[in-house]
Amino acid sequence: MASDKKKDLTDLDRADSTAPLPAPATASGRDGLAALLARPARALIALDFDGTLAPIVPDPEKARAHPDALPALTALAPKVAAVAVITGRPADVAVRYGGFAGVPGLEHLVVLGHYGAERWDAVSGKVTAPDPHPGVAAVRVELPGILEANGAATGTWTEDKGHAVAVHTRRAADPQGTFEALRNPLADLAVRNGLIVEPGRMVLELRPPGMDKGVALSEYVRELGAECVLYAGDDLGDLPAYAAVDKLRSDGTPGLLVCSGSEEVTELSERADVVVDGPAGVVRLLRAIADAVG
Repeated sequence: MASDKKKDLTDLDRADSTAPLPAPATASGRDGLAALLARPARALIALDFDGTLAPIVPDPEKARAHPDALPALTALAPKVAAVAVITGRPADVAVRYGGFAGVPGLEHLVVLGHYGAERWDAVSGKVTAPDPHPGVAAVRVELPGILEANGAATGTWTEDKGHAVAVHTRRAADPQGTFEALRNPLADLAVRNGLIVEPGRMVLELRPPGMDKGVALSEYVRELGAECVLYAGDDLGDLPAYAAVDKLRSDGTPGLLVCSGSEEVTELSERADVVVDGPAGVVRLLRAIADAVG
């Protein structure tokens, strides 16, 4: 099925912004796209950041939005109810790496950082956030010893997100082997401190429970009163958002699931209505939707 979905986007990925829209591979996806095109002013466009709007890079601090992302977003955003970027990163980091602040056309953009625990609104330029979970501070203290004891003190990179701590293995000599070796020790560390572990593409993130992209998406859909939703993601952390869209569809709100394709994560491509070729494909799709709604 994933290969058929990829085939649907061949013309889109090769063409310019006037390319035709893809045909979603599922009936639910076709209904979602039709609703979006028919009532764009009532639609929410929700997007992951890393791997979806920004290419995955070895050093997460060097991640930046695809160069065509802002033009595509500014073309589409004024025509829909809202655009939300839902990310595990701190909201202000995603804003900075995305270049979202002060961009004409993105006045109603919302960035839901830390899986929705933080929120940045373009209209105010401010971030609102709760106090960090006390377990995160405890993990910061214990983590270096855990990495040392499991032979992962070198080659891994620890990202302190404030409300969470992530261990990246992509730069290790054996990224997948190091990832697997750290799964259980980090899960034990998380449990001891009242946290959970969220696995991703060569990253294990320790964060408080109850924070996920599905919750963030569902709450924002209700707040906005959206009558249609498109969600695009690329990683395991996006699966709760996929589930949220499935739930919305079952309750009568049309939705379209987009996978920013990656051979590292097949679970999303198998469930998506449309698969595109990474962030470049995502921004082409967004631009094609903007052109289609006029």
